[in-house]
Amino acid sequence: MKYWSEAAKRSTPYVPGEQFNDPTIMKLNTNENPYPPSPNVQEAIKQEMNEALHLYPSPTVDSLRESIAKQEGTEKESVFVGNGSDEVLAFAFMGLFSPTRTIRFPAITYSFYPVYANLFQIPYEEIPLMNNFTIDEKDFFHTKGGVILPNPNAPTSIFTSLEKLEAIIQHNPDNVVIIDEAYIDFAPESAVTLTHKYEQLLVVKTFSKSRSLAGLRVGYAIGHPNLIEALTRIKDSFNSYTIDRLAIVGAKAAMEDAAYLKETTWKIIQTRKWTQEQMEKRGFHVLPSATNFLFVQHPDYNGEQLYERLKAKKILIRHFRKSGIENYMRITIGTDKMMQQFLIVLDEIMQKT
Repeated sequence: MKYWSEAAKRSTPYVPGEQFNDPTIMKLNTNENPYPPSPNVQEAIKQEMNEALHLYPSPTVDSLRESIAKQEGTEKESVFVGNGSDEVLAFAFMGLFSPTRTIRFPAITYSFYPVYANLFQIPYEEIPLMNNFTIDEKDFFHTKGGVILPNPNAPTSIFTSLEKLEAIIQHNPDNVVIIDEAYIDFAPESAVTLTHKYEQLLVVKTFSKSRSLAGLRVGYAIGHPNLIEALTRIKDSFNSYTIDRLAIVGAKAAMEDAAYLKETTWKIIQTRKWTQEQMEKRGFHVLPSATNFLFVQHPDYNGEQLYERLKAKKILIRHFRKSGIENYMRITIGTDKMMQQFLIVLDEIMQKT
């Protein structure tokens, strides 16, 4: 450690969901899409592999930005693309938040936020959720340095209305508000429409969840061109080529296949509803989900023990050892067949506990 920088010493890295190189494991712990990406993605990647891998990719990613802008109803200059939404968020912390001003985010939320804040020395306040795991929008008014929050929230799965989000934006006229919409395609509506009204709003999205491209690592942000320019300046100070050629063409093909997106998200939402009903029949308390996962707990069973026993049966779910949610489990929605098998194993475990 004597050779470490101060940044390395103060960092407490984000811990992702468990990954095992075992094809017999059922992964319901990382919120991956159980369906393959659009067939157009594979065709686009095959063509690019045959024609252009010897050339650097576009540093400005214009073709993909144009496709995103068209689908999102905005202009190319309002779109930033990064190597996964986590990288986009990191650039946003560096480019839009200040080490001299305190930001706010929920106390139960995506656990990468405090990691970035500590790494970039940005002071922060963690705002407690209400008893029903929703936010009180007034808690995020008049911040000193800005706001970041996911919508729907992770890991709680709860959606916050655009009315509440707009109130937060209106009461932070001089600070950036970042809405992290990783799961928005499973929810009622996006805050992207508000970017046309508020120059301090940045909306961050990903191709990993609804578009089944977790393996390509592509994320993007939408906001006023001045915000996008800040992210671009940060990116180009690290690496102008953060998005490779295969990711560019694959993401572009996925973005342009709106019919396939609608089909697969509908399937997941229907399976989510069925799984929620089945969990509630078994006595679980299930938070109202607007994502591709459920956040659940049972009054008579220990969440960590259920997680461990499912793991022993080669089914991975997510458990968080955090105050307030230590008895909850986060369960990714898979295919109908996967969820049926999950419930069979869960029933066996509960009967023996």
